[in-house]
Formats: sequence, structure tokens, C-alpha cells
Amino acid sequence: MIFVDFARAVLQLLDPRFRRVFWVGIALTLALLVGAYALFLWALQTFDPGSYTLPVIGEVTWIGDLLGWASIALMIVLSMFLMIPVASAITSLFLDDVAQAVEDRHYPHLPPASPQPFSEAAIDTVNFLGVLIGANILALALYVWFTPAAPVIFYGLNGFLLGREYFMIAAMRREGRAGAKALRARHRGAVWAAGCLMAVPLSIPIVNLVVPVLGAATFTHLYHRLAAQGPA
Repeated sequence: MIFVDFARAVLQLLDPRFRRVFWVGIALTLALLVGAYALFLWALQTFDPGSYTLPVIGEVTWIGDLLGWASIALMIVLSMFLMIPVASAITSLFLDDVAQAVEDRHYPHLPPASPQPFSEAAIDTVNFLGVLIGANILALALYVWFTPAAPVIFYGLNGFLLGREYFMIAAMRREGRAGAKALRARHRGAVWAAGCLMAVPLSIPIVNLVVPVLGAATFTHLYHRLAAQGPA
């Protein structure tokens, strides 16, 4: 059923309103990705002002590579990791618009939702980014100790975190914070699986640019399907 939710999200690209949000989301995702990439290079330059030599790309310096053609190749490679926090930032900005477009087409009988105030959404996003970055830094040790299992750890960890974040924001529009937590707890397996299925394409360069908006639509369908099942 998770794949059905995703297919319905893709089919809504036929909706002009949804396409507008989709293209704006891609543009903002790309802008945030470039910003995250610049911040990453700046941090490297700050802690070690020397240059780095990478296979194929060659010598890496901050200003030179940020403005040069080699920067595109390096950013595409780094997007496998940088898109995880970028996607979480896009969530709070676009999920309400995406969810409303989905509900207008597929759930027109519903009363108006109560979106989370922007200030609360911004605080939640900053807190989640801290958890996301901190958890991935701590996971670096596991990647070293259990190298063969590193992909499983990476997708499992980020799938859990992304699934929780996307589902909570989608559900809080109609359930409130407490109701969203209770619903997620009853369906934690489905939410985690959906998060993992979202984390995988986020690590695929170029493809990952379309995932944040389509993921928001997918989790909107997921929320309505799980909410319709009622209490366990």
C-alpha cells in the first residue's frame, strides 16, 4: 500500500496546482542543497585550510570548487548525504501546501485542517535537524565497526527519523500533536517502512531533488489511510 500511496502522489503531477508546488519545491531543494554544500566546504576550509585530492575530481579547495565545474560533480556525490537534512527542512515549508492540494483532490469531504503555526513548525524543524545530524554523527562509529552493514544502518536510521518527521507533520494538521503521536505509535512499522523507502531515493543523485515534495504527498496519503483504519 505504501507504493500505492507513492503512485497516487506521482499521478497528481497532472494537477496544475500540485505541479506549481512541485517545481517551486525542486528549486528550493536545489538552493538548500547548494547552501548545505557551501557550508560543508566552508567547514573543511575552516578546520583545515589545505586542499584535498579526490579521485576523478582532483584537488578540492573551497572557493575554487564552489565556483568551478568540478563543484557540480562533488555536490552531486555529496547530495547522497546532504539531501537527508535538506529534505527535512523542506518538509516544514511545503508539506501544508502539498497536503492541501492532495486533500482537495482525493479527500474533498474533509473539513478544513488546522496547520501547525509557522513558529512552532520552525522550532520543530530546528530540533529535528539537531537530532538528525547528531544521530548520523554517532552512527559513524557503527559504520566503521560494522562496515558491511553500513547501508542497512544508514537507511534504517534515517528512514526511522524521516518517517517520524514526515508523518508527524502530516498527521498534526488534523490530529494535533498528541493524536499524531498516538497514531504513529500504533503504526510505527508502516511509518518506518515508508521512511526507509523515502531515504533510499534521497541517496540517489538528481532523483533526490524530487523526493521531498513527492514524499510529503505520499505521507499525506499514508496518514489518511492509517487514520481510516481506526484504533487497533
